[in-house]
Amino acid sequence: MISIFIIFAVFNLFYINKMTNSLCLQKEIPEERQPKVFRTINILITILLISSFVEILYA
Repeated sequence: MISIFIIFAVFNLFYINKMTNSLCLQKEIPEERQPKVFRTINILITILLISSFVEILYA
């Protein structure tokens, strides 16, 4: 169960980063702001994944 969730989480983070990159290119976000955008989105997605894991673990 844990290994399946970890694989799902890695795939999810990779795909979210790919979509974030597309967003930065489409909205023409300056290079100096892009790391902040990526960091914010990655932190929020990580919090979502951890809370999902805890909910599955204790449900």
